[in-house]
Amino acid sequence: MAKIVDISARNLYLKNEDLDDAVAKYLKMAEAGHGGVQSESADVTEALGRVTAEPVFAKISSPYYNASAMDGICVRALEIVGVDERSPKVLTLHEDFEFVDTGDVIEEPYNAVVMIEDVVSEVADHVRISKPVSLWQHVRPIGEDIVAGELIVPAYHQVRAMDIGALLAGGILTLEVLKRPRAGIIPTGTEIIEAGEPMEKGKIIDSNTRMFEALITEYGGEPTRYAPVPDDYEVIKAAIQRAVAENDLVLISAGSSAGTEDYTRALVEEMGEVAIHGVAIKPGKPAILGFIEGKPVIGIPGYPVSAYFVFENFVKPVVLSMTHQRPVGRPVIKATLSKRLMSTLKYLEFVRMKCGKVGGRFVATPLDRGAGVTMSLVNADGILRVPKNVEGYEAGQEVEIELLRPVEEIENTLVTIGSHDVMIDMMANIIHKNKKLVNLSSAHVGSLGGIMAFKKGECHLTPTHLLDEATGTYNIPAVRKYLGEGKAALIKGVKRVQGLMIPKGNPKNIGGVEDLLREGVTFVNRQRGAGTRVLLDYLLKEKGIDPARIVGYDRELNTHMMVASAVQSGSCDVGMGVLSAANMMGLDFIPVGDEEYDFIVSQENLEDEKVKVFLEALRGEELRRALTELGGYGFDEPGKVVLI
Repeated sequence: MAKIVDISARNLYLKNEDLDDAVAKYLKMAEAGHGGVQSESADVTEALGRVTAEPVFAKISSPYYNASAMDGICVRALEIVGVDERSPKVLTLHEDFEFVDTGDVIEEPYNAVVMIEDVVSEVADHVRISKPVSLWQHVRPIGEDIVAGELIVPAYHQVRAMDIGALLAGGILTLEVLKRPRAGIIPTGTEIIEAGEPMEKGKIIDSNTRMFEALITEYGGEPTRYAPVPDDYEVIKAAIQRAVAENDLVLISAGSSAGTEDYTRALVEEMGEVAIHGVAIKPGKPAILGFIEGKPVIGIPGYPVSAYFVFENFVKPVVLSMTHQRPVGRPVIKATLSKRLMSTLKYLEFVRMKCGKVGGRFVATPLDRGAGVTMSLVNADGILRVPKNVEGYEAGQEVEIELLRPVEEIENTLVTIGSHDVMIDMMANIIHKNKKLVNLSSAHVGSLGGIMAFKKGECHLTPTHLLDEATGTYNIPAVRKYLGEGKAALIKGVKRVQGLMIPKGNPKNIGGVEDLLREGVTFVNRQRGAGTRVLLDYLLKEKGIDPARIVGYDRELNTHMMVASAVQSGSCDVGMGVLSAANMMGLDFIPVGDEEYDFIVSQENLEDEKVKVFLEALRGEELRRALTELGGYGFDEPGKVVLI
């Protein structure tokens, strides 16, 4: 039977400590409890990434002998004096010289090498030289690289590829390295299932602890992931006891917050000590930092993004400290913020960002800030730290971004901001697969939002499908209205079928936009400024329908796929979007019209290599085949450039 716990007492946070103070405090406590350093022997050839437990000194010199540094002849330098073009000297084989190759031994009586290029053959066994020779020229002396007894690498040094070469050259075959820290990882939660098991409502695939495994390995540790345990106090307690006995530190995934089945704090308190519960960061506030039997035990929140930031800020420094390493800071760039970003005053907030270089400056666009949005980490190019007591930053303000990717990748990124379509993802894959040194980054803010971003110089391309109600034409009128003439161009994309996405079988018997008014019908909309929403409003106006009468009109989602997912999951009865999204989610579809999905680009950027790579992919057969298979697309002149 599960243990009954006083929830009211258990769920109080000790304190929301500042991040830097919390890290310093916990790391100091963890290091104090490390005890003696444990080491093991490792073959040098298998020591890449390991940390030396003691200094390593060379056993032999390298080179081990005086060696020729060139192909040529070895000679006695002191016997060749005054040689020049006017006074050459003829030498006899085996008396005055020997032929040598690079690396050959140079022994007495010889003490210099003449390059073969400076040697002229005379008759058999004779050569002529006409340049002066200095003592020990072109000879690598014993120990030129490594001298026996010389320090090759110090203690607590992480072995690199070039170190392995030096160690072997110095006669080292094995070395003492620190044992890898063993990290026990416990997934908790009755709702947790393993990847590959049948999915059902209410169940969550455990992905966090698999991420922890990879991160522990990346940082030099040795992970042991245990089977998921249900939300049962005694069962979790037994799992923790086993993990503590078998490992150097323990990570408990989920159960660190203030829910009625969040047992981590109570268990750590019962079995050891809670040093910190609650850190003033967002996401990641409910972190638990404690010790059991002197070993670090860290409770990590269940939301994926929260889990990542708690791991990076606490688990990583602990793991590294166990091998006497310290975290290396990420490269930082200064970038212009593309839109206003508000934050709380209570926490240090980590905001995931998309970055690119546009017009000679770096531009950063915030991604979804939800703690459960895993893809915001996958898609992020960097992290913006918004400190406590800072309300946020205004659009156009310069901010510092900690990069998650090399700066070269950021500089080679083609930034698109605007309307969403799955073809953007397909093109990104095609460009990457074809080994083009260009990354395609997309932010989905709707057509009008994209045009505003383009106007401010925050992107290279803007995908758009804006209908002009007066003329019934797409995109060119919008470009002229918002951007004027003479500077922008329109790259023709594809024609798309827009319509109403509904569940299979059309259970609500939807026939057109007029049915959105029927009782019991719920709708989900796109965000303001999205071309799909502009088209919907145009159709509603034609029918004389007041949008305020539609249940769900004010509920906004940012992409066609999000709308399709909402319909597929049953959270609404109908949504507006493109046929391809409906097909991908297995939905029925009622067409309401065709539209033109194009790309705005500045005329001066038409010669940008990144734009040329984009045009190549847009015009290619690979994209056409993929979109044809998906359905809902038409191709007139993809990649045609229209100057405006």
